[in-house]
Amino acid sequence: MSATHDVFNQPPPLTGFSTADDLALLEALRRDDGAWGEEEVRELGARAGSPEVQEWARLAEAYPPVLRTHDRFGHRVDEVEFHPAWHELMAAAVASGQHAAPWAEPRPGAHLVRAAKFYVWAQAEPGHGCPVSMTYAAVPALRAQPELAAAYEPLLASRTYDYGLRPPLGKRGLIAGMSMTEKQGGSDVRANTTRAVPAGDGTYVLTGHKWFTSAPMSDVFLVLAQAEQGLTCFLMPRVLPDGTRNGMRLQRLKDKLGNRSNASAEIEYEQAVAWPVGEPGRGVRTIVEMVNMTRLDCVIGSAAGMRAGLRQALHHAAYRRAFGAELIDQPLMRGVLADLAVESEAATVLAMRLAAAVDRAQAGDEQEAALRRLALAAGKYWVCKRGSAHAAEALECLGGNGYVEESGMPRLYREAPLLSIWEGSGNVAALDVLRALQREPQALEAYFAEVTPAAAGEPRLAAAVARLRTLLGELSDPGRAQLVARRLAEQLTLVLQAALLVRHGAPAVADAFCASRLDGDWGRAFGTLPPGTDLAQILERAVPKDAR
Repeated sequence: MSATHDVFNQPPPLTGFSTADDLALLEALRRDDGAWGEEEVRELGARAGSPEVQEWARLAEAYPPVLRTHDRFGHRVDEVEFHPAWHELMAAAVASGQHAAPWAEPRPGAHLVRAAKFYVWAQAEPGHGCPVSMTYAAVPALRAQPELAAAYEPLLASRTYDYGLRPPLGKRGLIAGMSMTEKQGGSDVRANTTRAVPAGDGTYVLTGHKWFTSAPMSDVFLVLAQAEQGLTCFLMPRVLPDGTRNGMRLQRLKDKLGNRSNASAEIEYEQAVAWPVGEPGRGVRTIVEMVNMTRLDCVIGSAAGMRAGLRQALHHAAYRRAFGAELIDQPLMRGVLADLAVESEAATVLAMRLAAAVDRAQAGDEQEAALRRLALAAGKYWVCKRGSAHAAEALECLGGNGYVEESGMPRLYREAPLLSIWEGSGNVAALDVLRALQREPQALEAYFAEVTPAAAGEPRLAAAVARLRTLLGELSDPGRAQLVARRLAEQLTLVLQAALLVRHGAPAVADAFCASRLDGDWGRAFGTLPPGTDLAQILERAVPKDAR
């Protein structure tokens, strides 16, 4: 190579680190009954940052799944082929219990520890988190039909990843998916046209289409279809007990903006056999708990993406020199990095607080259940939207290097909008906030019980709480409720994030968040924190240090 091509002033590869080297995450574990799982989270985080797992992530993205509708003899097979790296990632995720451990091993903090594992592992490769998340979410929905839960739940909770088309009850472990979205309805699942007809033996046969089914290679699916009584939830296996293929026809895989390692398919059901789950005609109520769990993982996944982007930006800035100094020592770049760190920590503390609320709700705490209902809908709206802006700014910290695929930043950028869209896009989440307020008045009481104590010692937070109460007053006008729904979801989330940071975060981070996100002393673009912000303390907290 010519001497003119000597490589210098480039950062070394970011590898051999731990995604669990994250103070906000570890502190959340310790304060909310998850300290018992810290060692496992640390071990998983170290593995996520290892060269081996990083290579799996690269290969899974570079060689996306391929649909094989027929074998070479013309037989219909409907198989999805993955690169071996995908299966390595899935096996590791399942072995760590991210898919169902809290259901199989319930204890205080079980859902929080599982959320922390999902957070650190998703930073390696987010695409395979989709089937992991759906399996986690399927268990509580399936419990609406106890006899099915008794048969399938032990296999859904198994820590063995057993890929392949075989009868589910003969496998060592199962992965679950959900199949709801249709062309004409999207999030309006009540517009679904797939029909379910009783077969006379306790099963139903389903005929219709699904426009967007993620992870179509799963072993079993929760499916919504119109039965005689109305929209009903069903459990559908890909392979029937006698070993024959069920009537699920994979028409094509979606060519998606991101999430390319994971397959998403258009499916036709041709007399597909399924078992009813829950009360006939109450399919939405049956499957809503599954949706809530996957929405939680959207928030966790967005927080994980922010942390991954921040780490890349910090690493680049620590080694790259410009105008005579490392970027991380340049005041303007320090402001950007600190602002990204504040956003990342706020997302992390909220995600972990929601997971802790799941634990307490499962233990029978009605106030925590009500808080989760409202805060999850609002958090799904706001945190997932912030993920895209955060990814764009983190990418820009690397300059042109960040725009190149080899940096990994484009993959992060393409992935970010997904979590805002899936499990209900922005308007759906905002409407869900309105429904929570209308149907569960105790949710608002639980929310203010959470944020008010922190506001007592923080005037900016107290003022934001007062403004929020005024905004809530506009809901009394039915004509204005939807017009303010997005603003309301945003403010509910910002106030809750601020309260959590004031109570539990570093003072510099809490101060910066309140001054910028609540007090309005912020230019809306990252890097516009108000003068006087303690950037040094924020960055000191954000920079990973494996020795912690």
